[in-house]
Amino acid sequence: MTKPNILTVDDDPQVSAAVARDLRNRYGSEFRILRATSGAEAMDVLAKLALRDQEIALIAADQRMPQMTGIELMERARPHAPGAKLLLLTAYADTDVAIRAINDIGLDHYLLKPWDPPAERLYPVVDDLLDDWRRANPDHTSDVRVIGARWSDRSHEIKTFLARNYVPYRWHDVERDPEAARLLDLAGASTADMPVVILPDGSVLSSPSTLDLASALGLRTVAERPLYDVCIVGGGPAGMAAAVYAASEGLSTVVVEREAPGGQAGQSAAIENYLGFPKGLSGSDLTQRAMAQVSRFGAEVILANDVVGFESRGPVRAVLFGSGALEARAIIIATGVSYRRLEAEGVDTFSGRGIYYGANASEANQCAGDDVYIVGAANSAGQAAINFSRFAKRVILLVRSGTLETTMSQYLVQRILATPVIEVRYRSEVVAARGDGHLEFLELADRDTGLTEEVAASWLFIFIGASPRTDWLGEEIVRDKFGFIVTGHDLVNSGNPIPWPLTRAPFALETSVPGVFAAGDVRLDSMKRVASAVGEGAMAVYLVHRYLGTI
Repeated sequence: MTKPNILTVDDDPQVSAAVARDLRNRYGSEFRILRATSGAEAMDVLAKLALRDQEIALIAADQRMPQMTGIELMERARPHAPGAKLLLLTAYADTDVAIRAINDIGLDHYLLKPWDPPAERLYPVVDDLLDDWRRANPDHTSDVRVIGARWSDRSHEIKTFLARNYVPYRWHDVERDPEAARLLDLAGASTADMPVVILPDGSVLSSPSTLDLASALGLRTVAERPLYDVCIVGGGPAGMAAAVYAASEGLSTVVVEREAPGGQAGQSAAIENYLGFPKGLSGSDLTQRAMAQVSRFGAEVILANDVVGFESRGPVRAVLFGSGALEARAIIIATGVSYRRLEAEGVDTFSGRGIYYGANASEANQCAGDDVYIVGAANSAGQAAINFSRFAKRVILLVRSGTLETTMSQYLVQRILATPVIEVRYRSEVVAARGDGHLEFLELADRDTGLTEEVAASWLFIFIGASPRTDWLGEEIVRDKFGFIVTGHDLVNSGNPIPWPLTRAPFALETSVPGVFAAGDVRLDSMKRVASAVGEGAMAVYLVHRYLGTI
C-alpha cells in the first residue's frame, strides 16, 4: 500500500533540506516526505500525485517565496489536495497575514521560524495535524459493514451510534447497492433482519440494540468496580472535563454515557469561538481529544447504558441501570440537554425517516444534491446550515422570528448571509410533514399572514429549544418546572419543596441531595456554552473534594 505524502516547500535549499530531514526522522516510517523549492514546482508535484490518486496528508510551506507565496500556493493546492492539512512556516513579521489566512483559505496552523529544537517546536504541531488527518482518513480495511434501508429509523440509529463512537463503517443501502444483497446472502440474513451489522471478524448482528452492538465491538459497557469516589452521569463537555480533573487528582472515576461521548457539542461541525483554537475545531475533534485525556488519567467511560434511577444509600449514592446499579461517594450530573420536540402534524411519524433532531457533522454528505430544511435560529442550527451547504443543492433555514442576530453569534450570521446556497426564511414554521414511508413533503406556514405552502422535502433537521433529561432523578433532586436542576444558593429559597438538610450551606453546584452535583447545560441558569460547561465540570470536582472532606 502506498504511503500518504507530506510535501515541504521552501525556496532556501538549506531550510528545505532541514525541514524535510526533521520530518523524515519523525514520520518517515508512515509517510513519504517530498520536497519542492518553489510554488510552481510544488504545484507540479501535487498534480502528479493527484493523477496517481495518492493521498497528501500535509503541506508545509514557507510564506516568503518569490513568484508564489506560501498562502497563494496553499490556495491553489486545494483542488489537488482537498483533505491535506496546511502548515505555514513564517517569520514573526508575517503573523497578521497568517492569522487572516485561517479564515481566507482554511490554514490549519502557522509556525514561526526557526523551529529548533524540533522535538519541542515542530513535532507537537505536526503530531496534532497528522492525528486530525488520520481521523478524517481512517483505514477502511477492517471496517464494520452495515446493511439496511435508507429511510429506516433503526438503520439511522445504528449508523449514528457508530459514527459518534468513532467506529469506521461502510454503509450498504439495500435499495441502491447491489453489494447489499450479496452480503445479506453471505450472512444468512434477509431484509426482515435489517439493519444487519457484519463485524470485521465475520460475526453477524441482526437489528442489534446499541448495548449489544457496543459489547460486540469491545467498547466498555460494564464498570470494573462496584464503588467509586465519583460517578459522572453524562459524557458531554462538562462530564469529560469533570472526569479529567477528578481522575488526574487521584479520585476513582467513572463516566456513564447512554449514547456516545461528546454530547450535543460532539455533533457540531465547527466550534469556532472556543479559546485556544484560532481556526476553531469540530465537536468530533474536541471529543476525541477529551477522551484521550480521560483515558490517560485512568477514568473509566461506560457506554450505551441508560441511567433510569437514582438512590441515596446512607453515605453513598447510587445510579440505577436496567440491569443493576453503580455506587459512588459523590455524583456529578452532566447529562446536558436534548433538542425540544417539534409539535407539528406527522413529525413524530417520520422521526428517523427523513426528520432528525440534531445532526452529526459526518451526515451532511448523504444529502448531496438535495434540498435540506433546518429548523432553528441558534448557533447549532447555524453551524449545521454551513456544514450542509457544502453538499446540499440548497439549505433552507426556517426561523420563527424576524431576525437571526438576537439568537446566533454574529460570525455565524455573517457567514450564513454570505453563502449563496443558504436561504433564510424568517417568520416561518413547519406545520405538517407528509410522505409514504419517509418524509416527502413539508407544509410551511407564514407566521404573519397565516398562508401555507407545501414543498417537496426529504430532509428536515431540527435544532430548537433545550430539554433536560432529568425525569430519572425522582423527587429527591429539586428541579424547576422545565426540569433544570436547582443548585447552590438557589436551594435555600423558601419556595423550594425540599428543604436543605444540613447546617452548612450547599456548595455552589450542589443539588438538594448533599454529595450530588450538577454541571453544564442541565443546571438551572447555566450559560449553555461549551467553555462554560467545561469550567463547571472542573469546578464540580473541586466541590466534590470539599464534600468528601466533610464525610
